[in-house]
Amino acid sequence: MEEGPLKKQLASCSEKDIKPSSWSIGHRGGGTLQFPEETYESIMAGSRMGAGIQECDVAFTKDKQLVCRHAQCDLHFTTNIVTIPALNAKCTQPFVPASGSTPASAKCCTSDFTLAEVKTVCAKMEASNPKATTPAEFLSGTPLWRTELYSHRCSPVLSVPEYIAIVDGLGLQFTPELKTPEVPMPFPDAKSDYTQAKYAQQLVDAFKTAGINPNRVWLQSFLYDDMLYWLKAEPKFGKQAVFLDETGDTPETFNQSVASLAKYAKDGIKVVAPPLPYLVTVGKDGKIVPSAYATTAKKLGLKVITWSLERSGWLSDGSKGGYYYTSIGDVLKNEGNVYDLLHVLAQDVGVIGVFSDWSATVTYYANCFNLF
Repeated sequence: MEEGPLKKQLASCSEKDIKPSSWSIGHRGGGTLQFPEETYESIMAGSRMGAGIQECDVAFTKDKQLVCRHAQCDLHFTTNIVTIPALNAKCTQPFVPASGSTPASAKCCTSDFTLAEVKTVCAKMEASNPKATTPAEFLSGTPLWRTELYSHRCSPVLSVPEYIAIVDGLGLQFTPELKTPEVPMPFPDAKSDYTQAKYAQQLVDAFKTAGINPNRVWLQSFLYDDMLYWLKAEPKFGKQAVFLDETGDTPETFNQSVASLAKYAKDGIKVVAPPLPYLVTVGKDGKIVPSAYATTAKKLGLKVITWSLERSGWLSDGSKGGYYYTSIGDVLKNEGNVYDLLHVLAQDVGVIGVFSDWSATVTYYANCFNLF
């Protein structure tokens, strides 16, 4: 970091006893730089690093059970499923080897399998090898800034009840994300009663069955209709449901995403969660400052959570940090800029939580500045 008050303050906390903080949210568990995402190991790593809220991305199986997967159709690159012939054959698209200029491919969805079948696979680091000619080769491709050091053991896919039991046992809060279905709803066909609303209700019911206080649960969704459903049907849970806003990824759509904040507030949404670059920009002095999205959300009284820190490669490798730093990439100089960003998010934007793939970074800042 550059010399200055922030570096001095952070350095002064180096011997401080670190406590869990709800400002630190475990993205896919919070330990995904070293452990397969959405697993017991990732949750435990993130929790040991002080994540006070733990995430489970929620998808449904063929027999309509809920499991923790980042996307409904990610099993082919987050588990070893393509190496199990009987299960690979059931995938929406079984493994196809690379041939000439055509990359290897597969598409395996939770909805292709029963819960019992999903529980037989092992989670792995999120990656695939486009040059693979065998299923085993397809499992490789992990970015060099992550590691497969701890992927030698089988980490089973978690069901939502298992996730709830783990996080409840740790005494932490929950932020389950209802993943947008990648199959037509109702599922499995138009004659089914498994609608989007029933799927949204099923997630709430899992917490009710476990006896979890709604104040400990931060439901999430990218689908606006899910938010409206929870606000109406489950107001105790809906009052702090989090709308994941990804509507402003281009310069043309960003202004509209800012304008839409007024509608969200009017409709009763209390918490919005845009990605990191929506909230910051570069000021005239070359410093990181709050964006129009951030200032508008604050004026409207909306609480803000953001995602996801530590999900990019090195900030000093010339990549300008990738997607999560697109609005400030031109002023990035070193890894210490992560804390410059966190400082603006905390002190100027006023976010109430930050998702991170390596919870220690956010937790350290939170403890140093008493954000709990």
